[in-house]
Amino acid sequence: MSVSDSVGERLAARPGQHVSFLVYNRYRYLKVAAIVGVISIVLYLVDQPYGGAYGGSWAGYTLGTVGALLILWLTWFGYRKRRYDEGPGMLASRLSAHVYLGLVLIIVATLHTGFQFHWNVHTLAYVLMCIVIASGIFGIVFYSRYPRMMTENRRNMTRRQMLGAVVNLDDQLRREARPLDDRTATLVERCIETHALGGSVWRQLSGRYPDCSTTAAIAGFEATEADAPAELEDVRRRIRVLLDQKAALLEQIRRDMSYKAMMDVWLYAHVPFTFALLAALFAHIISVFFLF
Repeated sequence: MSVSDSVGERLAARPGQHVSFLVYNRYRYLKVAAIVGVISIVLYLVDQPYGGAYGGSWAGYTLGTVGALLILWLTWFGYRKRRYDEGPGMLASRLSAHVYLGLVLIIVATLHTGFQFHWNVHTLAYVLMCIVIASGIFGIVFYSRYPRMMTENRRNMTRRQMLGAVVNLDDQLRREARPLDDRTATLVERCIETHALGGSVWRQLSGRYPDCSTTAAIAGFEATEADAPAELEDVRRRIRVLLDQKAALLEQIRRDMSYKAMMDVWLYAHVPFTFALLAALFAHIISVFFLF
């Protein structure tokens, strides 16, 4: 039994343990990709065209055809994976294939070029392919890490439910703040009316909101603690508990937004470069078969 089989079996044996798409079905698509890679290397070594290896030899055409088909399938998967009607098992299968066949594409395409690079559309297609694969590697890292972190952070709550809990806390704060003096009540009212959530991409990625009105209200309560009337001690204690709960909940929502933004931000590079790759690929094919 191989090491990969042993690891896959140990992961599968854990009750309730989520099995990553990277080890799906005992690394089935890693093995498929390895076979494709080995065959590609053998074809490259067997073919000995006059003048050295290049994309126009029989092996070059074979590897180029395989590479083009892989690019088209991988692009199709990018659209297909947004459908969930086939169930999570099929999605994990397709994602595992997408990852490993995308990685082996580097070997197939590089051998197809015969290591001949020039300032032309053919090299442009190769460079764009490398950029897409590199951005896809970042996607692997993000999707292997952040969905699990999102699940742990949400604690069986959706973002809608978390936002609903914030609204409930605001209602309680509004009722409790009525006996307070004007200055302290204004701090509480400001934290009810303004929520430091969302904003720019950088804010969502960092999860930092230095202008948070809830944090300001907590600081204001601490600053006025010594001068507070004794008869408002219980009210202030209840409000402080509510403010702490709201601050913790807002932090939970910000982490959720940050994880989601981290999973989405790589698409800003991956998707445009994928379309650019398709355009360069078709230009490459047309120039080879119809212009020469």
